[in-house]
Amino acid sequence: MKLRRPVVSVYTVPTDAPEADGTLSWDSTTMVIAEVSAGDATGTGWTYGPAAVGDFLHEQLSPLVEGRSALDIPALHDAMCRSVRNTGRPGIAAAAISALDIALWDLKARLLELPLARLLGVAHESVPVYGSGGFTTYHDTHLAAQLNGWVHGQHIPRVKIKIGEGWGRAVTRDLARVRAARHVIGVDAELYVDANGAYTRKQAVRVGHALAEHGVGWFEEPVSSDDLTGLRLVRDAVVCDVTAGEYGYDLPYFARMITAGAVDCLQIDATRCGGLTEFLRAAALAQAHGLEVSAHCAPHAHAAAAASLPNIRHLEWFHDHVRIEDMFFDGALDPTGGEVRPVCGIGHGLTLRTEEVEQYRVA
Repeated sequence: MKLRRPVVSVYTVPTDAPEADGTLSWDSTTMVIAEVSAGDATGTGWTYGPAAVGDFLHEQLSPLVEGRSALDIPALHDAMCRSVRNTGRPGIAAAAISALDIALWDLKARLLELPLARLLGVAHESVPVYGSGGFTTYHDTHLAAQLNGWVHGQHIPRVKIKIGEGWGRAVTRDLARVRAARHVIGVDAELYVDANGAYTRKQAVRVGHALAEHGVGWFEEPVSSDDLTGLRLVRDAVVCDVTAGEYGYDLPYFARMITAGAVDCLQIDATRCGGLTEFLRAAALAQAHGLEVSAHCAPHAHAAAAASLPNIRHLEWFHDHVRIEDMFFDGALDPTGGEVRPVCGIGHGLTLRTEEVEQYRVA
């Protein structure tokens, strides 16, 4: 089966409320979608990033894969990675490769009339999820409503909120929000926090000690994920697991993070790192070093591949991306009970609602 030239579309969706974490604020999210066809089947992949990702995908990658075998994904992935040597792999190029790679895996499974999880081989019939949001812009009532919805409404027993407000300049409020979150979810649910690299090293250690008093088990990016020494220092000093990896754009990034002993659980984002091809490789690398992995954001892009991993800990059920993926696709998964079951349908099981989402299209 020969590939036809991929079709690229870009959509921008306003958030349902102002959102911010420790280091950034935003009021919309942009999704870049790649659709690639061979024979009578079409595969769909996507990433989240600037509209420039769509331009790069259309101009640089689409001609590269046109006319090649739809089944030979390793060769296609290698060709895409080699083609960006002078452009630079991290950032826009990696996101474009990721979207197209995800589409290619979906297409291959559809051509073979298999669920993608079965094509990859299932290690788990279901994958745990954790509710993720808790933005620093949320007032206490909004935060409580979101946490209640996950824990008491959908019975998801693990949740994450953002801390590190104002580049770590509001620690008192950070800890007050952690206390409030623990009060809402009760003592039995797991509580996670994400500082998005907002703290300094010693500040992160002090905050980590305070988090332990509230049973926080997951401290994401306490310092910049580029500061591997700092991550290791914090990891050695605090009780909760230290995690990072969402900004990994290639396999060597994950190798450096793992060998530095920087994390207790490695985060991987298939919409950034080079698609499912590199996601699976990074997970295998982590397993070789005795680490579990967690899929960062875009849960429907990860679910089938996550089910194939012996060392998967969970998927991030991220508020923004869940909202968009529910709007954009038929076949969205149900996290009720704290897990999803992606072993269903053909391919990754999602179908784009082209007409319904046209209002959000920007390119």
